[in-house]
Amino acid sequence: MIMLAKTAGFCFGVSRAVEMAQNGCLEHGEIYTLGPVIHNSNVIKRLETQGIHASAGIDEIPDASFVVIRSHGVSKKTYEILSEKGCRYIDATCPFVSKIHDIVRREADEGRKILIIGTSGHPEVSGIQGWCENAEVIENENSLTEWFNNTEGAAALPISVVAQTTSNSCIFKSCIAFLKKACTNVRIFDTICNATVMRQKEAQELASHSDYMIVIGDRESSNTKRLFEICSRFCEKTALIESADELDIASVKSARRIGVTAGASTPAWIIKEVMDTMSDEVRTESSESFAELLEHSFKTLNTGDKVEGVVTNITPTEIQVDLGVKHAGYITISELSDDPSYKVEEHLKVGDKIEAFVIRVNDLEGMIMLSKKRLDSIKGWETIEAAREDKTPVEGIIVEENKGGVVAVCSGVRVFIPASQSGLAKDKPLSELLKTKQRLRITEVNRARRRVVGSIRAVLMEERRNNSEKIWETIEVGNEYRGVVKSLTSYGAFVDIGGIDGMVHVSELSWNRIKHPSEVLNVGDEIDVRVIGLDRDKKKISLGYRQSKNNPWNLFEEKYKIGDVASVKVVKFMPFGAFAEIIPGVDGLIHISQIAMRRIEKAEDALKLGQVIDVRITDIDKDKKKISLSVKALSMPPVPDEGNAPKAEEAPTIVASSGEENDIIPEADAPAEEAKTEE
Repeated sequence: MIMLAKTAGFCFGVSRAVEMAQNGCLEHGEIYTLGPVIHNSNVIKRLETQGIHASAGIDEIPDASFVVIRSHGVSKKTYEILSEKGCRYIDATCPFVSKIHDIVRREADEGRKILIIGTSGHPEVSGIQGWCENAEVIENENSLTEWFNNTEGAAALPISVVAQTTSNSCIFKSCIAFLKKACTNVRIFDTICNATVMRQKEAQELASHSDYMIVIGDRESSNTKRLFEICSRFCEKTALIESADELDIASVKSARRIGVTAGASTPAWIIKEVMDTMSDEVRTESSESFAELLEHSFKTLNTGDKVEGVVTNITPTEIQVDLGVKHAGYITISELSDDPSYKVEEHLKVGDKIEAFVIRVNDLEGMIMLSKKRLDSIKGWETIEAAREDKTPVEGIIVEENKGGVVAVCSGVRVFIPASQSGLAKDKPLSELLKTKQRLRITEVNRARRRVVGSIRAVLMEERRNNSEKIWETIEVGNEYRGVVKSLTSYGAFVDIGGIDGMVHVSELSWNRIKHPSEVLNVGDEIDVRVIGLDRDKKKISLGYRQSKNNPWNLFEEKYKIGDVASVKVVKFMPFGAFAEIIPGVDGLIHISQIAMRRIEKAEDALKLGQVIDVRITDIDKDKKKISLSVKALSMPPVPDEGNAPKAEEAPTIVASSGEENDIIPEADAPAEEAKTEE
């Protein structure tokens, strides 16, 4: 009986690097790889014939060449040298390796000691060392113990641990167990590739139930060596071969249960070649040929298939999916969703099941490119059509602006929204909607032409009607609401309080004088208002905005009393005197008889607009909120603040708190009294 490991063959990182090298060669002609792009001599020879040359080192690469950085990654210094040589490069560093570079750089910057569990001299490990200083490579627990005993104060050192992606998981665990017991400040980053862990686990399981175990891969490949070590521990008769030529047919024929696995650098065509060779010699107990078993184990998928798999790994650029077939599946971040705000960590985690659409199958490299958003689009058409029939709103993300309107993506389907249905005012740019989530009603669906039209305005209007009914059922004078300023006029501001508009008169906007509401509010502002008047028959609502806590009269009363001297600013002349601002929002009247010790015809004879002068407060009428001021009284003793105290002049005074200017006519006998005083 033959058992072929599902995880045998190219891993994601290696397959990605080979594909990027081949694509780069097609685009740029002959290119160089910085070291073998893959640890497999057979693949390297094949790539050489395609114009992809493996260099032993950076010195062998001609200046200004096109270079592929292999999946093992390189040091920071290597990037700098390539730039100095004028080389352009394709960075095929495995995303899992790049993550390790980021970790060690960050941890080293914090002054922590870096320990790398892996094989000293391995290109991946050398690259990791190039992103931090004085990192120590630990190959096993014995070398860790030796380093610990020879390092002064090792127990108290701040240590950060990472692992080569293809490290033996058992060795890594034993090293971590030692460090947790021996050290007081350890940070552990399990960076062994999940695919590696699964490959090793499956190899161990397979070897435990096999009479003969075959490991296919290059003898220089680190992960192939690891597989051979693991299988050898669990199956006494284990063979490591690089090609079908090395098969021991006698051992194959004598074994009842044969397990087969392959390293991450072993291409599908070599595995198939090995299996075909065995097929010519042996039949299984079920009479199936090895070739038939191979075809079953290599069962692949076709473009357009709908598949379900399990998420096995997540990177910043893509996710890996186990589809239960020989080939590995992956979904780039751009193929997960059309939602620009989509965050993978909020929707997916390792172990989750995921449905996707096959958009490309690469049999040679053993990779299947998937798309979740395209499958969502197929399902989305059903959702969109149902929403059109049921007249129910759907949610979508605005992703594009064009001449006639905007485009939203709803359940994976593109929906056009005309500008007139955007819900925005005519003077508002449509770009305000970009990247926002909106509710809309589907108004037209033509699946044959792949055309869908929607309306945000229809949903807003319906919501507004519903909210309006609710508000009119409960609204009373004194109710407070959070509203949005919709428009401004010369006499006030219209505010939407959640379905209906109310008006704030200009006199209710500020305690200070204002000429226009724009001095206080802007369209779109969110403000707190209170209901001060209702007309249910005419559906009109009067709103107040001024807050009592900001009433300048209250501030004035806290600061001043009758008899106090205040520094004021002349703000307006009248025939009977001058108004002066005591504090912003509170004015008092200096009657013409109280401006100077001599007789004057008009206030302008002694004062100027904007002039700041000292005055004495001679009277405060709290009920009418009027204040009398006097310049003459500065030379007299303060008047006691008593209810029956004599008043300076019975002339009209005013506090300008409403924002309205009143025409005030003085009493008829005031000028006559003034004249007698002067005589």
